Amino acid sequence: MALIVSHGHSVTSNPLKLSAPLGASMAFMGMDQTMPLLHGSQGCTAFALVMLVRHFREAIPLQTTAMNEVSTILGGMDQVEQALLNIAKRTKPKIIGLISTALTETRGEDMKGDLKLILERNPELADIKVIPVSAPDFSGSLETGWGKAVTAIIDNLAEPASAKQQDCNRVNILPGVHMTPGDIETLVDLVEEFGLKANVLPDLSGSVDGHVPDHFIPTTYGGATVDSAKNLGRAKLTIAIGEHMRISAETLREKTGVPYVLFDRLTGLEASDRLMVCLSTAAGKPVPAKIRRARSQLIDAMLDGHFYFGGRKFAVAGEPDFLWTWGKLISDMGGELVAAITPVHAAHLTELPCQQVIIGDFQDMEDQILEAGGADLVISNTNARLSCQALGVPHFRAGFPVYDRLGGAHRVHVGYRGTRDLIFQLANVLIDNPDHGHGPVPHSAEHDHAAAPALG
Repeated sequence: MALIVSHGHSVTSNPLKLSAPLGASMAFMGMDQTMPLLHGSQGCTAFALVMLVRHFREAIPLQTTAMNEVSTILGGMDQVEQALLNIAKRTKPKIIGLISTALTETRGEDMKGDLKLILERNPELADIKVIPVSAPDFSGSLETGWGKAVTAIIDNLAEPASAKQQDCNRVNILPGVHMTPGDIETLVDLVEEFGLKANVLPDLSGSVDGHVPDHFIPTTYGGATVDSAKNLGRAKLTIAIGEHMRISAETLREKTGVPYVLFDRLTGLEASDRLMVCLSTAAGKPVPAKIRRARSQLIDAMLDGHFYFGGRKFAVAGEPDFLWTWGKLISDMGGELVAAITPVHAAHLTELPCQQVIIGDFQDMEDQILEAGGADLVISNTNARLSCQALGVPHFRAGFPVYDRLGGAHRVHVGYRGTRDLIFQLANVLIDNPDHGHGPVPHSAEHDHAAAPALG
């Protein structure tokens, strides 16, 4: 078991934490014809907008109530009302995600009460779903904001279904913020391989996956629709990925009665096996031969790759479920996790295969690497690049944001094939950076005909 330790210093010199409003904004990016609206200062929105544009390299619709000194003191209800009316008139969205920030939450504004009054006296907003989300910067981080936004969407839109409306082939998917659009698309394909229909909320694979519309659209383009959110209650099962999605899955179950299965990760052999057993049980069908072959390929990739992972030192810095996914994969491959850094506390991280998990920043990552006598690879977002350059450690970009590499939205980490390709990518970096002359053990053909464990 890992010991979770706070960094213990009062100043963050090289921040790792990302804000909860940013995570909430990302969740609304996965909803079709939506406009996220941050209730706070212009700077809060500008920060989130820059991060999203640089990561996805797409046009990102994001608006602000533009709180100033006067409205901060007297209250921002007028700003919210004017912003909603302007957005409704100019962009005509179907959903407006009204997201609070630290500024308004610290002041103690009653955003839900204000919104109720605004909607009562402005009938032109009746056809727009305005969904309030409390996501202050001082509470949680990126995963927290994403989970709160998805929960708010479910709470406002999902409807229970009658027995006649139930669809025995429908499965809900609640992806975590650590999943890429490519991950979501791959997961949908896997669900469909079993003859099931996937209803994804939110669906980044339909909105920020790199496709180009043939005309200008002022709102989000693609993603989960209002109707698909309403129909979440028609499914026979909900699949949620990541501990930060537990609250969303539980809210959906309480509102619609749809049971859920929470997967801590979908990367790795064991995790993929559990997913396939779940889908096979839900569909009442055996695992297709195509998927079984992909499993065999992953086993061979793990056997090939473990020569390069075994005994090597890794550092991972990121959100809790991101850290969990990558830390477990490293352990599965025989690597040693010498530095595990996350910005917020998460109880399940005590089960990580390392001595300690530090709640801190990139400076803590540097200190841990130096204490361990170095590392062979750092896995984190682009913001870790300066630390890696200072330490002379190779850097594998992953997570959010990644703005100095192309194709991040299409990278796949889930399932047998996603895990296989990820192992190859990491192993190739390790091959290019041998550990002080201790090269990897040559590949042996003896394992090629080794018996692989059967899929449960």
